[in-house]
Amino acid sequence: MSFLDEKKNDNLRAIASSYTPAPLSPERRKRATYIILIVVTALVCFATFSNFPTRGDGPPPWLIDRTNASDIPRLAFQPPEDVDYRAADSVDSFASYKYRDSCNISSLDLHAPFAPLCQNRQEMLNAMSWGGRIGHDAPYMPRGCDMRWFTTEEICEILSRFSKVIILGDSMMRHIIGSINVLLRKDLGYGAVTDWNFSPEERRNCFCNYQFNVKACSIQGIFKTADVLEHDPSSFKCNPNLVNVLIELIVRFPIPEDELERFKETLGTKKPDRPIAFIFGHGLWNDLDLQAHLNWIDTIQETTTQQLPYLEKEDALWPRLVVTPNAAGRNKPDEYLVSQGNKALSMYEDSVRIEDGRRGIEHLGTFNMSVQANMYDGGHCDLRGNLVKAMMVLNWLNMIDTSQH
Repeated sequence: MSFLDEKKNDNLRAIASSYTPAPLSPERRKRATYIILIVVTALVCFATFSNFPTRGDGPPPWLIDRTNASDIPRLAFQPPEDVDYRAADSVDSFASYKYRDSCNISSLDLHAPFAPLCQNRQEMLNAMSWGGRIGHDAPYMPRGCDMRWFTTEEICEILSRFSKVIILGDSMMRHIIGSINVLLRKDLGYGAVTDWNFSPEERRNCFCNYQFNVKACSIQGIFKTADVLEHDPSSFKCNPNLVNVLIELIVRFPIPEDELERFKETLGTKKPDRPIAFIFGHGLWNDLDLQAHLNWIDTIQETTTQQLPYLEKEDALWPRLVVTPNAAGRNKPDEYLVSQGNKALSMYEDSVRIEDGRRGIEHLGTFNMSVQANMYDGGHCDLRGNLVKAMMVLNWLNMIDTSQH
């Protein structure tokens, strides 16, 4: 190497040792970060796809079903169990009902069956209370396990296990007994109302969904199955000697004395040959006042044990269910949005479940069932929602072991 070459190298080393790179601008730093991310992503994708099974070797690992081998893979809800009694859940049980086409309601529009079926009463009540809908007014589905959608013949058999089914409460409970009568009479058009004495105007005003018009059709509601047997026995599809369902409209507290006396007459004083089931519903009349509800239900229970002392025995079968109000609809009057709005209704449902549970009363919530349902008005469900409520109550009744009576 010549003297000139060595001098040149020394100059280059001096320049290199004294060089300080200029800092990257924010724009160039962002661009460099994007380039690094793209390169890393490309490498990961290459490594993943290179490990795909070839055709004939099966699906990628994340598509392999790892649930029970007896289930149908990749279904969010399994189909109902392959047993005879569940077959009815998967067909329209209203197909033979009067006015089925005019009212345009299928049982499959109201409840979507799936497996597994709930196995005990508390599991059933929890599932029904916490269930919901996948979309507005979609078919209702309990949560975690399913309920039955009974045929009319099955409903008749369930109700025949009880000497009486007594419903106590307000207009929401009146709609439940109305819906039970729809099921017992196989009549979607007029099953909930006293159509045997209707004028032409009432037949127009109280048809299908309008049966639950609390202003125009409330007094035409059927309050007891005995009235159907007296005035229109051919419409009643059950054994008339075995089914007795009625409602006592008791809404206020303090409870008027004449309402208590009427309730005592309904109870009688002797132990019946079959148990009596009690279904309570109360709240809106007292603006969801919890203490007023507790006073109301304590008075009813005290009256019941005074009339039927056998129910105070530790081993007595005393089936009791409280049904809390459904969600509020968009037509709820503005003046009730605080005292009876959805926040108040949800809190009331939780409080009643706890406090009535301490009194030995089981609880069915309807808030979740109805919050995405069409409402007839701001406070009441339409025919569809009330039929779901009635079927929930019937599932509870079906779970009661009446042999303990």
